[in-house]
Amino acid sequence: MDANTILKYKTKSYSVLHDRAVYYFNKFIRLRDTDSHGYGRCISSGQSLRFGTSNAQAGHYYSAGQYKALEFNEDNVHLQGKSDNYFNSSHAVAYRKNLIRKIGEKRVEQLDFIADASKFKTHKNDRFAMIEIIEKYKKKCKDLAKTKMFEVKI
Repeated sequence: MDANTILKYKTKSYSVLHDRAVYYFNKFIRLRDTDSHGYGRCISSGQSLRFGTSNAQAGHYYSAGQYKALEFNEDNVHLQGKSDNYFNSSHAVAYRKNLIRKIGEKRVEQLDFIADASKFKTHKNDRFAMIEIIEKYKKKCKDLAKTKMFEVKI
């Protein structure tokens, strides 16, 4: 990362940087998991979701709050309906089944390994990690937006 990029964020607190990183990462997930018209399926229930609505969310298989090491892991986060993401933990079995179908059993087992290992140590990103995440996912969003047939505000 170059000095100009770091300077661009010098007045931002860690909290603000983290919020921006979450914003761009989640937007990337929603763009990645929808078709060129902005429609995708919930990883848990299969419900049809439209990009840009409050119902289309980026849902973590392993909770971002409990498993900080997996918060920005693309294999751990997928398009999910609001009700499944917030209120329906019973869909965890369906999430896992569909996750294995989507990314394969080996990659799901890698997530399990990271989650188990993270129980024994704390994971804390620093300012520079947040800036890298912001810049990486802002670029990925811009690139994905070019493949969509609807307007995506970055």
